[in-house]
Amino acid sequence: MDTLLHTPTSMAKRPCPSSSSSSSSTSQNPRPPPLQPPSHVSQMDQLLHSFLSLADDSTSISVDLSFDRLLESCSSDSDQSLLIDRAHKLGSLLLNAANRSARKRASVHNSLAWALPSDLTIKVFSMLDTQSLCYASATCSLFNKCAMDPSCYANIDLTTVVPKVNNAVVSTMIQRAGKALQSLKLGVVPGPTTCPGSCQPLVYTIRNSVDVSNFSWNDKKTRQGKESSILSRSCLNPISGDNGAAGALLRRLHLYNIERMDNASLCAALSACPYLLDLEIVGLHVELRQTLTSVSTSCHLIERLFFESSKTGRDDSLKSPTCVDLVNNCPKLTSLSLRGFKLHDYKVRILVKGLRKLKYADFSTSYSITGTFLRNLGSSTGGNLLEVLILRDCMHLKEVEVARFLTAVLAGDFKYLRHLDISNREGLASEGDWYSRCYNSSIIPLKQVSEVRPEICLLAEFPSEGSFVDIEHMFDSDINSEVSLPSQLSSHTSDGSLLMSSSESSYNSDQGSGSEEFQDPGFVIYEESSDEVDFLVV
Repeated sequence: MDTLLHTPTSMAKRPCPSSSSSSSSTSQNPRPPPLQPPSHVSQMDQLLHSFLSLADDSTSISVDLSFDRLLESCSSDSDQSLLIDRAHKLGSLLLNAANRSARKRASVHNSLAWALPSDLTIKVFSMLDTQSLCYASATCSLFNKCAMDPSCYANIDLTTVVPKVNNAVVSTMIQRAGKALQSLKLGVVPGPTTCPGSCQPLVYTIRNSVDVSNFSWNDKKTRQGKESSILSRSCLNPISGDNGAAGALLRRLHLYNIERMDNASLCAALSACPYLLDLEIVGLHVELRQTLTSVSTSCHLIERLFFESSKTGRDDSLKSPTCVDLVNNCPKLTSLSLRGFKLHDYKVRILVKGLRKLKYADFSTSYSITGTFLRNLGSSTGGNLLEVLILRDCMHLKEVEVARFLTAVLAGDFKYLRHLDISNREGLASEGDWYSRCYNSSIIPLKQVSEVRPEICLLAEFPSEGSFVDIEHMFDSDINSEVSLPSQLSSHTSDGSLLMSSSESSYNSDQGSGSEEFQDPGFVIYEESSDEVDFLVV
């Protein structure tokens, strides 16, 4: 028989313990019949049974009076304190026992009422995002047990708009996943910075987002004795811990704006991920050369690499041997994005020409790229599979190189090209002097490409006196005054050097200041245990 526990909804004034009031209360609210003691019970059970039989509203006053009399009978103050401590302890023990039994009963009820068997429940939970999974696990012991299955944590996404996740949370999630871990996303993702009309993937960067303009890493202090909600360099240690068990089958690793990450920690994590297919790094203070070296050394199966610099135009660490190693050791790369780095054309050419399966290339905001790496790529083995090429806001990108590239497209090269972005908010660099900017080119065959290759999404936004120029308007203004591209190109030079047919001589002569480098041989997450969770009946 169940015990009925009545909790008063409001605190009424305590009545005087007179016999008349007691009898009146008894007549209006008859006391429930006492619990019948089960047979063959111990003396402790009988005592507890008798005590619980008094647990109703009408006896609360009697309990208070009895306890007061016991206190008064104590001979000393220390005895009274001891009696109060024992009462607290006994009450706590009874409360814990009642809560534990209630959870067991609720779990049994849920197992009977829940329509799905445990294996299907685990399957459903494995499709939830990490935060929803944590909410579900805090619901009841049945869900908590199902949510502890490693398969539910195969894809961990702990990205947040503001820092909420610390190293302990990451470690707990990775430990729960164990060898089932396939995808891990960490860091702060304030908002997407994809340009309208661009097919670039959603990339999140804290330095370009207005949503966090007032954000300061120094403002996130440890509060009320709790661990700081900032990820540090050790947040990836669980991947390489236990002989790299967690990273053994990791396929996807995305890291965003973890300001305290360093080269050693990232490289140690990558060394434990031999089967990594997708690596995305945004806003980390790590070096391009060391990162690519670690990728080419440990991640030979990688297919997608997205790396956006936290220091646009200042990372000049990439060397030619590192590019060669990446090409030789990671032949399955189909998508390569190196944004915001100081890249020379001959290094980019090594990558684009050497990666035979490359379909997606993004070198946006890359410093030093002029476009000479594109010469004759479409007719060579490497580069002819390119479907997407993004050279947006490359400061040194030259007008004449873009014109030469689009001429090759008109001639039938780059047959698989479907998206091209040559937009530049600073305009394109003129031949010979990149300080002289071009905002409305007459030699770039934009209209012809749109007519001959209509399947190509061509983005060419340039400012005109501080504003972007509409491509269609540019076409209309020049439609009656266009001159054939070869004649315009020849007018830029007397010896015809701009129409060189040898791709090797073209880019070797443009190595410039970097040629000496060939001499170098480099959430709100619930962390509660099963006894601390509020269990509800489904």
